[in-house]
Amino acid sequence: MLTVLVTGAAGLIGGEVCARAVARGHRVVAMVHSNPLVRGNDGAVVPVAQVVRGDVRAEMLGLDPAVLRPQVMVHCAAALEFDAPEEVLHAVNVQGTAHAAAFARATGARLLHVSTAYVCGLTEGPIADAPVAAGTRFANRYEASKAAGEALVRDSGVPFAIARPSIVLGESDTGRVREFPSLCNVFRLLARGKAGALPVRPGATLDLVPIDHVAAGIVFLAERMAAAAGGTFHLVSGNPLPAEALVHGVARVAHFPDPCVIAPQDFALDALPAAEQRLLGPLLATFGGYLTRDPRFSDHAFRAQGGAACPPTDAAWLDRLIAYGIARGYLPAAPASGRRDNAVPADRARPLPTAARP
Repeated sequence: MLTVLVTGAAGLIGGEVCARAVARGHRVVAMVHSNPLVRGNDGAVVPVAQVVRGDVRAEMLGLDPAVLRPQVMVHCAAALEFDAPEEVLHAVNVQGTAHAAAFARATGARLLHVSTAYVCGLTEGPIADAPVAAGTRFANRYEASKAAGEALVRDSGVPFAIARPSIVLGESDTGRVREFPSLCNVFRLLARGKAGALPVRPGATLDLVPIDHVAAGIVFLAERMAAAAGGTFHLVSGNPLPAEALVHGVARVAHFPDPCVIAPQDFALDALPAAEQRLLGPLLATFGGYLTRDPRFSDHAFRAQGGAACPPTDAAWLDRLIAYGIARGYLPAAPASGRRDNAVPADRARPLPTAARP
């Protein structure tokens, strides 16, 4: 049994990491900030050994290293808004990571830092599970802040490993997700018919990964920190989805529209109706870059440690994600005069195209 301190324990990934670590028999100390509830992805409160209030913006996280003596520290706390102000992202994702590393050093804990696979920035093609290359250009301030946090961890002198999830969505077998990630707002806008077209570069892909693979992978690495020391581990699907297929994915349900996909150079936001511009403009400014690039993440290092392969991220999984979104009221249900079930009709139940390998 390990004593594991999880920062960001009230968050989506942090809460599920706590749930799985407790289920594995570990003593989990959950660090929260404003929300005191630690819940797994199923919404159930996790019976952690201890809940402590802390703040990554404070030195030593606002905790007493003489009292808390974790063996492993899983640093999940982060500011996740891609368009957050620079000072917020720096305070939480950069300086907050420095404070986490300092706390790990003071307590003698090994540090498992949770980053993002998209620290690759605008780099495309094969992305090795390795440090961020010098000169990398980023799509947004969030990616840049997470890359800076990784660099701090590597230079901290603390025994560390880095876990890099890609775009985290619902569970592989149910589609369930406790909180819908902000990128889902693009899909929601399409499903509601509020946007009829999106700019998508031909060949662009997104790596979508179920939360169960990510949380299980983090706990797996936390249990093997000695072997994983100094390593970088992508927790990804390894089977990226063509961005065009994701946009058209809303049409897998009969009462959703089928949006148009337009090459970015031919897309004119100002040619759209004013209401659509107001809704779509901010989302494209924040997320549009994810529809125009093609990174291919290697999970070789994770698999070499004995980590499990990601469950299939296929058409059936996408259908489960959509059905769960409808059941939760996040996506629109069929109108009373239309279909009364959310099954994918036979003429639309086609496999998703596989992203061609370079």
